[in-house]
Amino acid sequence: MSPDTAAAVALPLYAVGCAVIFGWRSWQQRRGTGSAGFRGISGAPGSAPWWGGVLFVVALVLAALAPVLELTGDVTLAVATWVPIVGLAVTVASFAGVVLSQSAMGRSWRIGVDAHERTDLVTGGVFALVRNPIFTAMVTALTGLALMVPSALSVLAVVALVTAVQLQVRAVEEPYLLSTHDQRYAHYAARVGRFVPAVGRLRPHVPEERTA
Repeated sequence: MSPDTAAAVALPLYAVGCAVIFGWRSWQQRRGTGSAGFRGISGAPGSAPWWGGVLFVVALVLAALAPVLELTGDVTLAVATWVPIVGLAVTVASFAGVVLSQSAMGRSWRIGVDAHERTDLVTGGVFALVRNPIFTAMVTALTGLALMVPSALSVLAVVALVTAVQLQVRAVEEPYLLSTHDQRYAHYAARVGRFVPAVGRLRPHVPEERTA
């Protein structure tokens, strides 16, 4: 697959993927619950949660710019012709994984966190393998796009997204879930990996013994 062809395929694929995982899913959520599920960026400007939200947006923009710039000028790195084909397969499979993981969350699906809101803790299905399968699939999707359109921008998009989800999960979602679901989430996180199976499990909390 030539660089121009790969970029011409990557751009509409990315547009459709974003429309489905953000637009269509939000519409489905509003239809089923009365709320689109969008909670916005958490934290004060400059804080870790805030940077997580900002970098998430930056990653999405960079991922879109990479194929656009390739179509307007030769900016991709030289790779074997089979690399974009592998990237296409990875991207399609990963977008499907995002949609399936979102569906598995049901009414608990949200974009962002409202600290005053309580949602059900989902631990079954793909969530029995990893605690954050949506983020895992998103990172994999952008990695696939980077293989389709290998450039500095597409690589930066992956780096920005990885940083964003690490900040979002560690600084926002895990503290919220521990506060909301306490030991139930603590035990779940102690046996299930954060983004990949068996990696990033939290140590179970052991209450300190009181002394007389």
